[in-house]
Amino acid sequence: MIIENSEVVLSVRDLTAEVDGTPILKGVNLEVRLGEIHAIMGPNGSGKSTFSKVLAGHPAYEVTGGEVIFQGQNLLEMEPEERARSGIFLAFQYPLEIPGVSNLDFLRVAYNSKRKAQGLEEIDAFDFDDLVEEKLEVVKMDSAFLNRSVNEGFSG
Repeated sequence: MIIENSEVVLSVRDLTAEVDGTPILKGVNLEVRLGEIHAIMGPNGSGKSTFSKVLAGHPAYEVTGGEVIFQGQNLLEMEPEERARSGIFLAFQYPLEIPGVSNLDFLRVAYNSKRKAQGLEEIDAFDFDDLVEEKLEVVKMDSAFLNRSVNEGFSG
């Protein structure tokens, strides 16, 4: 899907949700356009994590009202794995290291999984290496990161 610069990428309207019968989200509204960056802030217990988990499709959270449209699709009708393939997923704040699996291999498998879900051909390892090297230059990141095991030395 090609998104115009002014097009809304994420639209949340009157979202309500609960966990174990306790209402947490009580009418959340948010609109994010292409290129915008939003920060969700608030005190402990205000629903920030619940909002994230609802968007990702965590099964412990029940949406009781409202709508969420992501890139023109009703996010609430998508399974969590469909949401992840489309770009909505959660990462761990304190991730476990995965010895023996390099960041490069992990990124390649994730990238090809997303391409496959989009109906595109997988990219071979050599072409992927070239693509990653280009992107590392853009963000000024040391390529040594690619050879480390997944989450090695990461935190928060």
